[in-house]
Amino acid sequence: MYQDFKLVEGRPAYVQVKEYLKRMIMKSVLQPHQKLPSTRELSELMSVSRNTIISAYLGLEEEGLVYTVKGKGSYIAQITASAAAPSWRLDWQERMNEQARMAEAMDLMKHGIRAERGTISFTSIAPNEKLFDLGNVKRAFLDRMAVEGEVLLNYGYAKGYKPLIDLLKQYMEQKGVDLAGKDLLITNGFTEGLDLVLSSLTKRSGAVICENPTHHTAIKNLRLHGYEITGIGMERDGIDLEQLEQALRRQSFDCAYLVPSYHNPTGIVMSPEKRLELMKLLTRYQVPVIEDGFNEELRYSGSHVSPLIAAVGQGNGVIYLGSFSKVLFPGLRVGWVLADQELIYYLESLKRARSIHTSTLDQSILYQYLLNGNLDKYLRKARTEYKRKYEWTKQCCEAYLPYNRLTGDGGLHLFVSFSEGADTRQLLEICKQRGVIFTPGDIFHTDGTGQHTMRLGFSRVSDEDIEAGIRIIGEAAREMFTQT
Repeated sequence: MYQDFKLVEGRPAYVQVKEYLKRMIMKSVLQPHQKLPSTRELSELMSVSRNTIISAYLGLEEEGLVYTVKGKGSYIAQITASAAAPSWRLDWQERMNEQARMAEAMDLMKHGIRAERGTISFTSIAPNEKLFDLGNVKRAFLDRMAVEGEVLLNYGYAKGYKPLIDLLKQYMEQKGVDLAGKDLLITNGFTEGLDLVLSSLTKRSGAVICENPTHHTAIKNLRLHGYEITGIGMERDGIDLEQLEQALRRQSFDCAYLVPSYHNPTGIVMSPEKRLELMKLLTRYQVPVIEDGFNEELRYSGSHVSPLIAAVGQGNGVIYLGSFSKVLFPGLRVGWVLADQELIYYLESLKRARSIHTSTLDQSILYQYLLNGNLDKYLRKARTEYKRKYEWTKQCCEAYLPYNRLTGDGGLHLFVSFSEGADTRQLLEICKQRGVIFTPGDIFHTDGTGQHTMRLGFSRVSDEDIEAGIRIIGEAAREMFTQT
């Protein structure tokens, strides 16, 4: 006994000894009122210092697991055990509701592409961690902790950390948004923001309109909330307005979900002219808009394009979902909803009921990082690198892929369309055997189409692998599509 104990690096030795003894007590290896070895004896048996054993015994005594008899030593305490309940097993599969089953079926982390070590992967559109501004993030953390560390480690407010709310309002105002009558709620990233909004809206028609293809996470959430999705095709400058108007004439919709900037997955940036016409059309049919501000900051060329919420002035029909996840650091789960103040009033209560509040520590780090003026400097560096990789990826696609259409005006990915009849899932299977994977485009489509499309994320792929991977995809595509 005791000689199977092994120390591991990185944790205090006394904690490891205490936990080891605690496990033995809870498993009844050590019985109530059994005497423990002396501290000197146990230190020799476990090859640790006597002070380590003394600290471990004190810790166990504080938890009521050990008691000391003066002059005699330490003993195992009598633990009051719960009465043994009858053993039974539930079939949880049978207990799962339709929402849980649907979430599991659409879970790409479980059912997506598995890559072997060494595979060239174009599946991620997360930022490249090698660009992360660690020095200034650490400085922001220390600066904020020095000012109000005790506050930050306590409960926060459902609406969010007020200094960050005020700063983000200024940030949105600089995008051209009229803040009159609007308010802002901090969320755990974009996904919670979308979930809160969808949870709050009354279902009148039970139908939502969006671009086709669109953000896969949005499709999942819309379906989990029971919405019927109508997808509208994309043109080179954004959603097809003629097709949209036809749909609006046919039926009513509870809302529209739109990604006007660096659209996921096509990478298309909706033109300013189309944004204005779009908002006129949706205003005429009284369809509120959920705007996903995806990757707005990663524009590599041309002038700034204002979000849809800026086009409506003091109107309140647009709900803007913002996040820095793809631009800064996705590990800081901070997003925001900017919308009519009455809607935010209700979303705040919904947020409080669901998750109490977003991590105040995360919010404060982001606030201080922005306050210190680091965003613009980081964005300059990130844009320079991502633009270079974007142009290199585009060049490789043009050189090696037999595509029909290639889209992507910025951001961290390109979208490839092959000829109708091509099947990128079959192409993926061939490429996977050759050490390359990508995201097939059908998962982004609302109507089961898109089998001839794919998304290529380049942000975390080296230049050499970008060229090698795209060449392999091109060779496999030519072989496969020629046979077809």
